[in-house]
This record gives sequence, C-alpha cells and structure tokens, in this order.
Amino acid sequence: MADAPVPLTEDEIEAALREVPGWRRDGDEITRTYSIRYHGGVAMIVHIADVERLISHHADIDLRWGRLRFGITTHDAGHKLTEADFDLARRIDAIAQAHSAEPLDD
Repeated sequence: MADAPVPLTEDEIEAALREVPGWRRDGDEITRTYSIRYHGGVAMIVHIADVERLISHHADIDLRWGRLRFGITTHDAGHKLTEADFDLARRIDAIAQAHSAEPLDD
C-alpha cells in the first residue's frame, strides 16, 4: 500500500506558490482560471484528464462558456495541499499554453 501524501507546511506552500505564477490559494486549494472557447476547453479537459490518469492526481474542473477553472487539492491528504498539487498546476499551465488558453489572473 502506498504511503499517504504529506501536506506541505505554510512556508512550503508559500514557496511553491511563487513557482506557479497565476495560481491562487483559496483555503486548502489552489485555483486558476483560463479564457478559452467552449469546445477548445473541452479538448483541453480531455488532454489534462489523460495526464491526470497517468499521474493519479486530479483537479476539480469547472467549464463555463468562455472560461475554464481548475481547483487542486489532495483528497488523500485530508484535502490539504501537497507537492502533487503544484506539480499538476505546472502541467496544466503547459497544456493550457498548448491549447492557446489565456490565463485570467486577477
């Protein structure tokens, strides 16, 4: 059986956030929203879902007309932030760029 993921400390979270510009912390989740046409968003979700399946880590995804929002936390760590969350954020950023999604950073 695999070891349970270890939640990051507050200092580790702050450092990890600096490495993923545009991602925001919302409690025990990190979030980011992109502007993308609806059908492009569907294609991007499929691409991300394939990667998530391979790494066994998944984001909560909210697709709206012209917007695609991701929320990431580690459910197996009691809905806390872990290194896996920031790894997935970096992967989502790369995929978003490949799909010409525009970040909506506030």
